[in-house]
Amino acid sequence: MRPTLTILDDEQIEAVLDEALRILSEVGIKVAGEGLRQRLLDDGFDADGADGRVLFPRNKVLAAIEATPSSFTLYDRDGQPHAELGVGRTHFVPGSSGLAVLDHRTGEHRNASTSDFVEYVRLGDRLHHIAYLATAFSTDDIEPLVSDAWRLYLSLANSVKPVVSGAFSEHGVPRMVELMALYRRDSDDLRERPMSIFTVTPAGSFTYNADSCQNLIDCVEAGIPVELVPVTLMGLIAPVTTLGAAAFHTADVLAGVTMAQTVKPGAPLLFGAAPAAFHMQNTTSPMTAIEAMRLAAVSALMAKRLGMPSQAYLAFSEGKALDAQAGLETGMGALLAVTAGVDSVSGLGMLDYLLTFSLPKLVLDDEVAGQALHFAREISVVDDLPTTALVDELLSEGHVVVSDHTLEHWPAELYLPGAVIDRDARDAWVAKGELDVPARATAEVERLLAAWEPPSFDAARDAEARAIISSGLEEDAALPEGLPADR
Repeated sequence: MRPTLTILDDEQIEAVLDEALRILSEVGIKVAGEGLRQRLLDDGFDADGADGRVLFPRNKVLAAIEATPSSFTLYDRDGQPHAELGVGRTHFVPGSSGLAVLDHRTGEHRNASTSDFVEYVRLGDRLHHIAYLATAFSTDDIEPLVSDAWRLYLSLANSVKPVVSGAFSEHGVPRMVELMALYRRDSDDLRERPMSIFTVTPAGSFTYNADSCQNLIDCVEAGIPVELVPVTLMGLIAPVTTLGAAAFHTADVLAGVTMAQTVKPGAPLLFGAAPAAFHMQNTTSPMTAIEAMRLAAVSALMAKRLGMPSQAYLAFSEGKALDAQAGLETGMGALLAVTAGVDSVSGLGMLDYLLTFSLPKLVLDDEVAGQALHFAREISVVDDLPTTALVDELLSEGHVVVSDHTLEHWPAELYLPGAVIDRDARDAWVAKGELDVPARATAEVERLLAAWEPPSFDAARDAEARAIISSGLEEDAALPEGLPADR
């Protein structure tokens, strides 16, 4: 048995699902992308809702749920199986929406550069509990129109780990598919062995904008797994209460599920979540609000009910520094994620409303993830029930330190943290310089970066990848230099 967290009972789950299906069939979804809208109409959907909203009949939504795979495999850059999603394993992943970094060498909060991004990828490549990477933040030294592809290129050039990504514009996906196809035999091979998950986000108020609609089509047709991630703002564009917000949230995700399966039945998807609670006093929307975390757990429960892999933004902080708040919010989110059974947990390394990325925080979060995963292991009898032999040894020897049972099982049963976590006696801590968490995490960042080993490199493929990105530049400008050319 694995430790699990139950948020709703079966009756509540069914009531939320039934209400979401009612919203879809009676209120409908505003599908702003004309291409996707027309595909729905051609497939027999009606646009009889208010403001031309497309109505999603219950039978079509249920058929789409049935067509969605219950699991899928994510492959690494070199084509090897890397992660299985939907089979009861939690995978921790960095966040994907940063605009700035908290420089661990100077303490400065500033816009991110290509060199920052390369260091992030190389660090993430060395962290054992970061299952796969994400295009964590944007850099300000490349044109915005191709910055999505640039982040993906840098990720693939510096690590073989799969990556969570996404396009910044309506027609950004094809360029990114071209980049990934350089690492596969052909487009069919890319479909069979996907190396990335792309995020598609509904716009709220039961709307999919033109960018999301086209991105969904392009991803599904290319065989890229899609995480459908509504930003459900409790108290602003969704009910402030859990069950009502869950109904709104489920309707948004199921609309994406239905549209994806209409485009291509069998498309791999994740039931995603990025909820937040709108705080009227200071007009902020923290995603680490405990109410938002609870809604994320409900979303994972709904995904289980529907037989889909799940994703959620958890295990990050709204704090502005690597401090007690960062540890509190990240640790709570991580433990909630593993006990709720989230398949893909996004957010590691992030601060400040997912706007700021911190390499020392990513190192600490890797430790948080490791301990959360250790907590969520299966619990079973391991030669410890009945305890007769252990009781006899304790009473005869006064301890069980060197018992056969202890020596056999302690390596698997006890989690020994790395250098970031302080478990020393005070005298030993003082002797090591009285280093606090930020200092220890910063030192570990530098150690891991120095130990990074480059993946295999093909100069011709690299040149082709850079040409793909250069073709999308509006100005005749050179791509940023420096890293990763220091091979």
